[in-house]
Amino acid sequence: MNLYKKTASELAEMIKNKEITSEEVTRNFLDRIKSVEDKVGAFSNIFEEKALEQARKIDEENNEEGRKKYENTGLFGVPVALKDNIVSKGDLTTAASQILKNYVGVYDATVVKKLKEAGAVLVGKANMDEFAMGSSNENSSIKSASNPWDLERVPGGSSGGSAAAVAAGEVPVALGTDTGGSIRQPASLTGTVGIKPTYGRVSRYGLMAFGSSLDQIGALAKSSEDLARIMQIISGYDENDPTTADVEVPDYVSLLEKDIKGLKIGLPKEYFSDELDKSIKEVVDKTVETLKKLGAEVKEVSLPYTKYAISTYYIISSAEAASNLSRYDGVRYGVRKSDENIEEMYVKSRTEGFGDEVKRRIMIGNYVLSSGFYDAYYKKASQVRRLIRDDFLRVLSEVDLILTPVSPTTAFKKGEKVTDPVQMYLGDIFTVSINMAGLPAISVPAGFVNGLPVGIQLIGNYFREDLLFNVANRFEKERGEIKYPEL
Repeated sequence: MNLYKKTASELAEMIKNKEITSEEVTRNFLDRIKSVEDKVGAFSNIFEEKALEQARKIDEENNEEGRKKYENTGLFGVPVALKDNIVSKGDLTTAASQILKNYVGVYDATVVKKLKEAGAVLVGKANMDEFAMGSSNENSSIKSASNPWDLERVPGGSSGGSAAAVAAGEVPVALGTDTGGSIRQPASLTGTVGIKPTYGRVSRYGLMAFGSSLDQIGALAKSSEDLARIMQIISGYDENDPTTADVEVPDYVSLLEKDIKGLKIGLPKEYFSDELDKSIKEVVDKTVETLKKLGAEVKEVSLPYTKYAISTYYIISSAEAASNLSRYDGVRYGVRKSDENIEEMYVKSRTEGFGDEVKRRIMIGNYVLSSGFYDAYYKKASQVRRLIRDDFLRVLSEVDLILTPVSPTTAFKKGEKVTDPVQMYLGDIFTVSINMAGLPAISVPAGFVNGLPVGIQLIGNYFREDLLFNVANRFEKERGEIKYPEL
């Protein structure tokens, strides 16, 4: 039985009803990984024995009495992948960087702890752009992941491994992280569903930091119901992360089927500029018509500060990256490359440990934070960030949701943008402003252009993930099932 074609929700119900065991499901996915991983390159580390042991334990406890010890059984016995910047105890966690190539986690991140308490089976670490810096997965020091729809193309980044693993049927659901679009862009490029929750909705304890005021842990799957189930598990206040919000987490799954008649959706005119591929605009227009048919009301809105989003984002994120990555020096963290003298050790460890893109962002970050430039760049960017946030809040006082494209293009060929970082950065033009505002957003597959998937982005008000799942789910029912590549 090709269990890898089923959604996480379907598998969870089959395991609970004892139609199949967690061990059978886990073996099926591990076999799928063995058969396609050489082509896809979605994983940096696979925990075969550990996963099977976990699955057997779940099967032993798969009864009414046994399940009582688990917090939430929405993904009970279902295999899950973790992005390689999320720490798990006893597992190699490298953030796809040479500087952490031998780092083994000494504790579980809060999201990992919650998944274990829910009876999910952790099968491995997903490949990524080094320290989550990139939009193509070509910045991984391990290997470059491929897009299952066309192996010569990128799966997007930085959560490209998580997206590729789900699209290739190597895992039904995977955790990713999103600092400027790193879940939504690969979701769009691989035909998967990806959620970036509200800043503070999910604990970042145990996440290797890139931009601390922007980073959020989210997930990728094949359906919005799958995302609703995993978000139900990982969301909520955590005393280990003071930036988490003590806001009640609604029952996402029970709200999926709500009627969306009368829902107001805004289309920001700035997101439909000439930079957007005409074929992608057609897919977005078709989605709008589908939502109108479901009873939603659509109107044009304006987010004028969008034009400053990319430059503002790269100043703030690079400044935070330079600060966060200063700890990887060969003394406190990271592989030590020299013992000749302290200066030599710092220089060699960081030069050989970090890849080109990470070095580029560290240099930009140190520049904008340096004396004489701080006011001109970082301080100014922080002020513009507030204006961008205010833009969204003004529009979201008039409408319930905002709908935009996710990426200005479909998946591009490997190597196409590697030598042009500015062109690569512009791929995030529709996603970065949401991180700066701290809002939740979801990417949902909406159609195809030349055989390649295209996603649409739904942006909600703070802590309204329930509404995103609801609208995404109603749209998915109208859109119909997606047939993923066989490989």
